[in-house]
Amino acid sequence: MQLLIFDLDGTLIDSKQDIVHGVNAAREHLGLAPLDVPTIASFVGNGAPVLIKKALGPEASEATIAEALDFFVSFYHTHHLVHTVLYPGVREALDTWHAKGKTLAVLTNKPEKISHAIIDGLGLNAHFLRVYGGDSFAEKKPDPAGILALMKESGISAAQTAMVGDSYVDMRTARNAGCAAWGVSYGFQPESLIADPPDVLVDDMREFLKLTTQAHPTT
Repeated sequence: MQLLIFDLDGTLIDSKQDIVHGVNAAREHLGLAPLDVPTIASFVGNGAPVLIKKALGPEASEATIAEALDFFVSFYHTHHLVHTVLYPGVREALDTWHAKGKTLAVLTNKPEKISHAIIDGLGLNAHFLRVYGGDSFAEKKPDPAGILALMKESGISAAQTAMVGDSYVDMRTARNAGCAAWGVSYGFQPESLIADPPDVLVDDMREFLKLTTQAHPTT
């Protein structure tokens, strides 16, 4: 494996508390009561608009959703690294791959600008060829556009590419692009991997290190 593409929330970073605080701040702005952590975490994975729409419920009007989304984005841009940290083993794994010359990239449904800010704030900007977000392409994951673009830019084939994520969205993105699908069990939506199982599932990012030296890690 030469090209490793990572989801962000729930895969590289534990951003749950900051996202929850942002969503509940938006709900408070509208005079609504807060939601609990597991409920909000279950809404993560398809981008901020979907997150906010689910957090407000089906009765919310389009105007209310738009107002809440604007508030959430503004709030989160100034509170994105209050509690957010890398998961155990992530920095070591990324450092090792970077030192070995592997091509690394981020493909998330979070907006590109805030994704860059988080990666830069965690001191990892130099590790990645690209950081692509949910607004980088016409369609978000599980559309394969992001993976296909990264393979083209890096000149690396699907056979040498793996998408690493914590939810069904990432597994479907990998399948749609024809590359390996690798999953982590510690993320926001591990239960979603039951219906969309990865080729390999690990409890710690460092477990993937040995797979990157094998010719056929999915066999």
